[in-house]
Amino acid sequence: MPLPVPPLLRPPLHRVRALGRPPVRALMNLRELVSALNDFASPALAESWDNVGLLVEPSPPHTVNTLFLTNDLTEEVMEEAVQKKADLILSYHPPIFTPLKRVTWKTWKERLVVRALENRIGIYSPHTAYDAIPHGVNNWLTKGLGPCTSVPLHPSTAPSSPAEGTHRVEFCADAEQLDAVLSKIKDIPEISCLTTLPARVEGEEQTRVSLNCSQKALLEVVALLSQNSLLYHKTEILLLQKPLLPHTGMGRLCTLREPVSLSAIVERVKGHLQLPHVRVAVGAGRTLESPVKKAALCAGSGSSVLKGTEADLYLTGEMSHHDVLDAVANGISVILCEHSNTERGFLSELRDALAVHLQNNINIIVSETDRDPLQVA
Repeated sequence: MPLPVPPLLRPPLHRVRALGRPPVRALMNLRELVSALNDFASPALAESWDNVGLLVEPSPPHTVNTLFLTNDLTEEVMEEAVQKKADLILSYHPPIFTPLKRVTWKTWKERLVVRALENRIGIYSPHTAYDAIPHGVNNWLTKGLGPCTSVPLHPSTAPSSPAEGTHRVEFCADAEQLDAVLSKIKDIPEISCLTTLPARVEGEEQTRVSLNCSQKALLEVVALLSQNSLLYHKTEILLLQKPLLPHTGMGRLCTLREPVSLSAIVERVKGHLQLPHVRVAVGAGRTLESPVKKAALCAGSGSSVLKGTEADLYLTGEMSHHDVLDAVANGISVILCEHSNTERGFLSELRDALAVHLQNNINIIVSETDRDPLQVA
C-alpha cells in the first residue's frame, strides 16, 4: 500500500492547472442560481410595472450547466438555446409581460413557454433591475460618450428600509388615556409597527406609543389625537425617508470631461454600439458642431426617464415624435439608436461579470441570433 502524501508535498492547485488541467465546471441547482442572480441585481430595484425574476421553472430538481444570455427571446433565439443545450435562458426583456390566459401552440409567446418546458429550460428576466444597478445597462451605455462622470437621473432607494409606512408617529399617554386611544388607533387601516414602552415624562409614569402609518392613515391618527389637546401637544411626526442607494437608479446624467461636438458624439456612439447609422435631431439654435458637455441617457425607450432633464443631449433607443419635438424646441439634441441597440451590446460585458459573480461554476454563452428586428431597407 502506498504511503499517503504529506500535505506539504502535494502539488498546489494552481500548479496543477498550470500543467494544463483546467478547473472542472460544476452544475448549479436552479434555485441556487436564481438566488445568485438576484444577489447580482435585486429584483426589488426593477420598476413597479415590470415583470422580473424567474418566469418559467421546469419541475425540480433542475440543474444548470449552461446559462444562455439574450436581449430578446424570440422563437429563433429559443431554437438556438435548444440546440446549444441551455438549461436557463436569461432574457433581458421579459418574454412574459402581460398575463397569459392559456398556454397553447397558438401564439409565439405561448409557444416559447411550451418549448421551454418541453426542453427543461428555465427563463429568467432582470430587465429594469439591470437598468438601475451601477454595473448595469445604463452604465455600459455611458461608455459610448467618452470620458465622463455620471449620476442616476432617478435614484433608487433602499427597498427594505423602512419596511412599512411613510411616517412614524410617537406620543405619550397616561394609563387613563392609553386603552381608549389604542383601541381607536387599531381600527385605522394601514397602521403597522405599533409598539408601547414605559416612559417617565415630567416625573409622571406614562407610556410611549410609536407606530408607522401611511400618509392616508396619518390624517386619521392626527385627527384622533387632536381630540385630546394634551396628547396632541406631546405628538411627534417623523417622515420615514428611505436612504438612497449610491450610483443606483434609472437613467444617467453624464458630464463629459471635455466638451466635444455633437458630430463627434454621434461617431463615438456609433462606434460603441457598432452601428452604421443612428438618427439625430439637432436642438433649436444648435448645429452638429455645437459642444456637448452634459448628456442624459436611458437605454431602451427613454422618454419618461429623460423628460424635463436639462442637458445638451438626450441619448436613448427610441422616443415618440412629439417628445423629440419638445426636446428640440428646448435646445436639446437627440440621438436615437433603436430600442434594443442600446441594450444588446451589454450582454458581452454581462457574461464576463456573471462569470466572476458565479465563480465560473457554469458555462455562460451569448446568443448569436438575437438581433434588432428593425433594419434600413
